[in-house]
Amino acid sequence: MKREVQGNLTGIKQHTLQELQNLYTYSIERNVLLSSELLQELVHLSSQIAREIAIYINRRGQVVQVAVGDSSTVSMPEVKGRLAEDSLSGIRCVHTHPTGDAQLSLLDLTSLVNLRLDCMVAIGMHDTQVNGLQVAYLQPVKGKLAQNTVIFDLTPDELEHHPVNTLVETLDKQIVQDGFLVAATAERAILVGVDSGNSGWSAQDSLLELAELGASAGATVVAQVVQKRQKPDTATYVGFGKANDLASLVQELDANCIIFDDELTPAQNRNLEQLINCKILDRTSLILDIFALRANTREGKIQVELAQLKYALPRLTGIGTALSRLGGGIGTRGPGETKLETDRRRIRRRISELEDELQKVKQQRALQRVTRQTGHAPVLALVGYTNAGKSSLLNALTAASVPAENKLFATLDPVTRKFLLPGKGEVLLTDTVGFIRKLPHHLIAAFRATLEEVVQADLLVHVVDASNPGFNEQIKAVDAVLNELGALGKLTVMAFNKIDKLEAEGCAQALWPTYPNAVGISVLTGQGLGDLTTMLGELLPKPACVSAIIPFERGDLISLIHQEGELKHIQYWPDGVEIKAHLSPRLAALVEPYAINKKLGEQT
Repeated sequence: MKREVQGNLTGIKQHTLQELQNLYTYSIERNVLLSSELLQELVHLSSQIAREIAIYINRRGQVVQVAVGDSSTVSMPEVKGRLAEDSLSGIRCVHTHPTGDAQLSLLDLTSLVNLRLDCMVAIGMHDTQVNGLQVAYLQPVKGKLAQNTVIFDLTPDELEHHPVNTLVETLDKQIVQDGFLVAATAERAILVGVDSGNSGWSAQDSLLELAELGASAGATVVAQVVQKRQKPDTATYVGFGKANDLASLVQELDANCIIFDDELTPAQNRNLEQLINCKILDRTSLILDIFALRANTREGKIQVELAQLKYALPRLTGIGTALSRLGGGIGTRGPGETKLETDRRRIRRRISELEDELQKVKQQRALQRVTRQTGHAPVLALVGYTNAGKSSLLNALTAASVPAENKLFATLDPVTRKFLLPGKGEVLLTDTVGFIRKLPHHLIAAFRATLEEVVQADLLVHVVDASNPGFNEQIKAVDAVLNELGALGKLTVMAFNKIDKLEAEGCAQALWPTYPNAVGISVLTGQGLGDLTTMLGELLPKPACVSAIIPFERGDLISLIHQEGELKHIQYWPDGVEIKAHLSPRLAALVEPYAINKKLGEQT
């Protein structure tokens, strides 16, 4: 397989490209750092194109990759070397500095660490003259980057006498013996957002929430970057120049992933990976990862997998649909499918299987609701922004022991518990998954079976984190999801939680008078919980006494009345079934079109 020169080749003449290609033909003696012949050729070519050149050499002395950069930097992609995680890669990098200074930069040293290179060599040059050389090796000492490298200054004459393999093999043994991993395994993330000025959320507030999401997924945030622009770039989200800046920042900060504060298109994701040579995540993939981490039940795992597959399907890359073998036509016929098409077909089949399983879950949940509602107990559903305190409120009201952590999306699976509401008797309280701004549509669709608990509830308790400065925007985000579920118009009590965190009680009381049916509470201290239960008792709809004649073709309604209502009278007529029953407000609304005001028995 022919090896190609990588990097920035724009404007380089064909004969020079051939000379760069010829660098692959050089061979160096086994224990020699760099031959004087190859040194002079690198300096000559770098001077000719006025750009940095990097070559990667294995321990057999073979050049395995050649890359070209610009006047001050050169991309240093990961080169396939040895696969062991507890040893060096077996590859060394030699590159030129056309600016004249041989001193290794911070970018050079972080590349040495991240790529687990045998060593990093910089050649300082001016025109075709070598000004100096510097070589750095890793040393197995835990600590900061500067403590993990040892640097030598060399002259051109010392190059051929510098025992590179002897040094790195000794270093390899020490690394294995001490169990020292050169590359960090923890996620070190850079957060990136675009400030268009069109959102109610500030870009900084949005990145602060993204940082909490990253922490929930186990990442350490090392930097936050905000770019002001009217709208995200269609190709690279932040623009080509900023993407190159991010590539440098990744190396400077020893980061290994970048998280963008919006859902990237498949094209944006691919372009950014090529430009930055780093793991690229977006808000959606991060939320999906957290959901996968939190899913414990079979139902939760099905819903998360379904959302992940629907997200991944359009992001599969390959020859594309234009040349799909399944599309037919000249040039597309062949002995079988491409691997890409096989993957797509497998994912679609798995999505279909999961949707079938979720349909069964939906039916099971419907049966569970019928069983619960047969006792005529009203159903209350806790909704709200993630980490607002819904699970803590459920525990406080019902003496349950649902895990409640100070993390985003600590609860995925709905939990229902009974509790006595003063003046109303026994009611059912259901805890649901928290909502968030830009909640992926894949998740809303996948969790629709679970979120039907919200749609079917008699009353919603919207829990709000009153201590969050952006609580108004969080309320809007929750309302947007409720609207998508068809539950926005339901009777709702606003429970402003965490008022104990506010500086002054006067400030706390000023928060909720603008919202209807609002009360301030603190689950932590118990403040306001009595006011909340009193308001719930006052607002919870009472069972309605309904008289109706239901057509025979609406046998489903008659069945629901038998299952969920308290039937007082039933009589069959030629045009339908006459009933009188105590029904929940929800069921009464379904029966309302068939209600009668006549006395029973007057219908003929």
